[in-house]
Amino acid sequence: MSEYWIDLRSDTVTEPDQAMRAAMAAAPVGDDVYGDDPTVNLLQETAAEMFGFEAGLFAPSGTQSNLIALLLHCARGDEYLVGQDAHTYKYEGGGAAVLGSIQPQPIANQPDGSIAVSDIAHYIKPDDMHFARSRLLALENTIGGKVLGQDYIAEATAFARSRGLATHLDGARICNAAVKQGISLRDAAVGFDSISVCLSKGLGAPVGSVLLGPKEFIERGKRWRKMLGGGMRQAGILAAAGLYALEHNVERLAEDHANAARLSMGLAEIEELQVATPQTNIFYVEVPPEAVDSLRAALLRERIRATVGQHTRLVTHINTTERDVDHVIAVFTSFFKDWRAAR
Repeated sequence: MSEYWIDLRSDTVTEPDQAMRAAMAAAPVGDDVYGDDPTVNLLQETAAEMFGFEAGLFAPSGTQSNLIALLLHCARGDEYLVGQDAHTYKYEGGGAAVLGSIQPQPIANQPDGSIAVSDIAHYIKPDDMHFARSRLLALENTIGGKVLGQDYIAEATAFARSRGLATHLDGARICNAAVKQGISLRDAAVGFDSISVCLSKGLGAPVGSVLLGPKEFIERGKRWRKMLGGGMRQAGILAAAGLYALEHNVERLAEDHANAARLSMGLAEIEELQVATPQTNIFYVEVPPEAVDSLRAALLRERIRATVGQHTRLVTHINTTERDVDHVIAVFTSFFKDWRAAR
């Protein structure tokens, strides 16, 4: 039986291709804790240049690079303002609170993924000993596959600065946002004091994120990275994959967006489904609750992995082909034809 699976659970499931593996195998290495791994240093310098920052710090994961940023921007007893649906608040294990004694102030996200500037204003605390000190606004782009527009980012970050807040962007999929809008990576990062860029999602690297910011900020970040267990030794083997990803796999994200659009249009033809129109590579499908379990089983029989529920998320990526998309559409269509007939 073939081992090939179509995996639509996330763009974290991507696997390095042969060219990326060759770059990893050939990478010159050193001890990165001492700062002498040439490939890590090149990755950090390249990422900083591409996004318009002074310096970068390679970390094992986006969760760690985001946490380092929060720990740098906020002290014990401070708070950061963040979207209710943001990864740093909802999906990173409460690390800021547990490890940094930093209080999150979650704010409802708008349907487009943004946080209303009026809500940001409302939740900034006064200078009073009864309150945690508001220090940081953290945004995410893309969020749930939705792109934060440049006008909104300019407004929100300018407002934050006017109120004395630093700004951080969880840019796990910032390259998707830039490609979708047809803007440079530098333009996509404008307005933020720091940004975390994930290399192991749509860009296709197996491991890692890069935290970008001012040189002094990144130098302080090295201590936190070491304390959190992220100081790696001959990490150039991993950094080479990230470097290859940044140099070769940014513009091709448009293919993932096209495949998501193709998949959503095909599924929208099925009357039992309510399908969102994707902006990038992530979209959601509303599935009848009584069909969830049997649909999940049917997909697995066809070697299709997906996070199936009433609110099903589907994600395309570098390992998703047009042929895969058409097969998934056919499986969904056949399933609901039979399901309809049996009711």
